[in-house]
Amino acid sequence: MTPGQMRDASLLELYRMEADAQAQVLDAGLLILEREPNHAGQLEACMRAAHSLKGAARIVGLDDGVKVAHAMEDLLVAAQEGLLRLLPEQIDGLLQGTDLLRRVGAQDAAYAPSAERIEQLVALLERQLATAVPALGRGTAAEPVLPQTSLAPQVAAQEPAEELPDEGRGRVLRVSAERLDHLLDMSGKALVEFQRIQPLTDSLQRLKRQQSAVRRALDGLRDLTLNSSLEPQAQALLDESRAQLAECQQLLQTHFEAFDEFAWEGGLRSRSLYDAALSSRMRPLADVLVGRARMVRDLGRSLGKQVRLDIEGDATQVDRDVLERLDAPLTHLLRNALDHGIELPELRVRKGKAEEGRLLLRARHRAGMLVLELSDDGAGVDVEHLREVVVTRKFASAETAARLSEDELLAFLFLPGFSLREQVSEMSGRGVGLDAVQHALRQLRGSVRLEARRGEGSTFILQVPLALSVVRSLVVEIAGEAYAFPLAHIEHMLRVSVEDVVQLEGRQHFWHGDRHVSLIAASQLLQRPEGRCEEAGIALVLIRERDNLYGIAVDRFIGERTLVVMPLDARLGKVRDVSAGALLDDGTPVLILDVEDLFSSIGKLLGSGHLERVDRRSQGVQEAARKRVLVVDDSLTVRELERKLLLSRGYDVAVAVDGMDGWNALRDEHFDLLITDIDMPRMDGIELVTLLRRDSRLRTLPVMVVSYKDRDEDRRRGLDAGADYYLAKASFHDEALLDAVQVLIGEAQG
Repeated sequence: MTPGQMRDASLLELYRMEADAQAQVLDAGLLILEREPNHAGQLEACMRAAHSLKGAARIVGLDDGVKVAHAMEDLLVAAQEGLLRLLPEQIDGLLQGTDLLRRVGAQDAAYAPSAERIEQLVALLERQLATAVPALGRGTAAEPVLPQTSLAPQVAAQEPAEELPDEGRGRVLRVSAERLDHLLDMSGKALVEFQRIQPLTDSLQRLKRQQSAVRRALDGLRDLTLNSSLEPQAQALLDESRAQLAECQQLLQTHFEAFDEFAWEGGLRSRSLYDAALSSRMRPLADVLVGRARMVRDLGRSLGKQVRLDIEGDATQVDRDVLERLDAPLTHLLRNALDHGIELPELRVRKGKAEEGRLLLRARHRAGMLVLELSDDGAGVDVEHLREVVVTRKFASAETAARLSEDELLAFLFLPGFSLREQVSEMSGRGVGLDAVQHALRQLRGSVRLEARRGEGSTFILQVPLALSVVRSLVVEIAGEAYAFPLAHIEHMLRVSVEDVVQLEGRQHFWHGDRHVSLIAASQLLQRPEGRCEEAGIALVLIRERDNLYGIAVDRFIGERTLVVMPLDARLGKVRDVSAGALLDDGTPVLILDVEDLFSSIGKLLGSGHLERVDRRSQGVQEAARKRVLVVDDSLTVRELERKLLLSRGYDVAVAVDGMDGWNALRDEHFDLLITDIDMPRMDGIELVTLLRRDSRLRTLPVMVVSYKDRDEDRRRGLDAGADYYLAKASFHDEALLDAVQVLIGEAQG
């Protein structure tokens, strides 16, 4: 390559950089001018951008770029002088010119615009200018242009900021993404490695306490020997030991203070190093939103709709990789809102809305996550129509669909191949879009959910990590191994006692606030062997999926940790319920759980009906000493009354809501006594007792019937079925029940 060619290549690169920057100014300004044609500040900014591109194209020798920029500049100057009012047709032509100026000088000939396309656009812009000038007459204005000083404050705020002098600008250094990734990786590992100092600090503290204990022991020994006839040589050795220990303590104290200061400052420096490396990868959300307002405007016009995109929080900082992977999901959601959400102008007017539809994208940080809310003021979602489509397309039966809540119905929109459109169009109808959005966000360890209001609009709420390289997590022990729950997905962590766990419909629950929470053993979810259980109670991690709250029982809490994410070997494929790996402070490997994947596993486990008891490990010891009673009654009041009475006497109690639920519990677990009602749905008490007496394993189990039916034939029917005791609820009192239980199985303690 000759020096001239090198110079030309360098100049072309500079032109392309300037074209991208000035095109952003033009896109933003022209969209504002479409709504406010007389906005003096934006007219000036767009004219200057076109003028700058004309000069840049002339220097590089791009004659086609000069022609386009000059035609755009003439049109904008005429608008500035009040010779014409910019209409959507003129805005279309100017935006097309902006696109061509981006492509002029492209290295790829296939991407560069053709000479014919250039001539067509220049001719179009000249016709628009020519038809406007004679009609108005040069020097006259259809509407006077407002002076810039009269603009409202918010309008002035939209104008581009003045360029800072060179000395006020931050220096920009071009560094490859690979080097930044390497720097962040090293700083992240340095941060984690430095955390290993804490165990050493703790051991030094223990050494310090042990030395103090030895010093006290020697002082005590010295006091004992003061009045005794200890040999002078032994006394001298004792005094020397005390002196040497005092010197060791002083030396340890000096070194410990220095080490403590080093640990504090080193931890601060390693954190600052990581934060600086991370910030070098952080970019404002605006970088991924470049051109989105223009895209919304153009797609809206192609659909015959007037739509604008407003953005709040576009300066929110996010990791570069996260931003790049958010591009496609955001585009899907914007297109979805344009096609499915925003109505046609005439329909909006009939509904009492403004002709122009509005999309609003809000961005903010929350608990180490980026939260994006994309709202529209369109038609929302017709839930009943959605219910009909679910049935019509055989995603669920009519009976099942009738019982589905609004959130459960909206979840169908994220299924592959599901669409509310009957006809396939260029924009939608193939059922591709929201499922791709959900998949992309799960790949980012994030989530998406939809809130819709019929006739008022919809809101998509996206949550993704701010960075993918490090995750703040709660580390727990499951089956003797370490696992990590990302903190962003944890609703709460707590301990519950075994006595607070109740069994309903074959599932274990406990009360949290004002609701029942299902309990699930983490060892069963992850298909791991049972681990040990702490005596302090069942350790639970609460995670939420929409309105569903689950308590995941783990062996013990290890603590919160900042983990450097280490991707799993690609040859493993997708490991179920696991997203990545990491190392703890002491080098112990830990698997980071994929919480979104866990919800899928929980659904399958609940559907199977084969849930293990999360408290059975601690029950193993108690069962030898405490008698177990199963209470079966469809009345919540009666169940709770009997359960509390029996618990107060030391019995271990499980409950079931009807005969079928009780039969399943009897087959899965060991009980010393069955207390059952007669009238219950699905399976009554007589059927339950009959089945029990036919079972070779259960036929000897004592049975008590507690029923409102107090006639002799009812008693006889219960006893004939195989009940050992019949107690009428009409004459029921606390001591009668407890005395009957004691007669049948004895005291609670075996």
